[in-house]
Amino acid sequence: MLSSELKGKIAQTEDTLMSIGKRYGKESVFTTSFGAEDMVITDIIKSLDMDIEVATIDTGRLHQETYEFIDMVVQFYGLSVKTYFPESREVESMINSKGPNLFYHSTENRKMCCNVRKVGPLNRILEGRKAWVTGLRAEQSKFRQKMQRVEEDPLRGIVKVNPIINWISSDVWAYIREKGVPYNKLHDKGYPSIGCEPCTRAILPGEDERAGRWWWESDVKECGLHLSSQEISNTHLKGVR
Repeated sequence: MLSSELKGKIAQTEDTLMSIGKRYGKESVFTTSFGAEDMVITDIIKSLDMDIEVATIDTGRLHQETYEFIDMVVQFYGLSVKTYFPESREVESMINSKGPNLFYHSTENRKMCCNVRKVGPLNRILEGRKAWVTGLRAEQSKFRQKMQRVEEDPLRGIVKVNPIINWISSDVWAYIREKGVPYNKLHDKGYPSIGCEPCTRAILPGEDERAGRWWWESDVKECGLHLSSQEISNTHLKGVR
């Protein structure tokens, strides 16, 4: 049984997605890594029959469980997902010069790998788009607490929409259980945040949600997909809630 508070959050999320779908249609895109948060948004988009495209990034280093789960989700929802890959020449150059596990050797190397395998494909996904939907939540990190429900990506100049930004982890799982939404079984093995296989581990009791991402580093646990953005109130955001 969903709480009245969560029902209100769901209604707000639906309103936000409907506003984006009506305003931007196929010029909007939802990027999913098929984590729990993204599955909530996927379920809502499908239930509302929204005209928002769905895209994902295959870095080439994902867990086998994630690949198996993607296949299952596509079948479950009859979902059309466009997959983007890193540029092969960039991957070849990086590995030939730094090695396949360069990310363990320095933060600079790790950021290089994330840039090649994630940021590059994301930039291609967002090219020509007007709105970008994400599954970010403020609770996930101090960095994400600064983000707004609807803001502008200052680097790309497009509307960035974080429809479940005010949801907490228990909201996500209450929705999944109530609606029978499928989820990656790695979540049951202690992975609240799932990225590339060599750069993600299960967390320990009491650790931060993102402690398992690049666990050998101590700075901000971000890969570069979501750089600092700011809330703006320009006219092109009017009517989007």
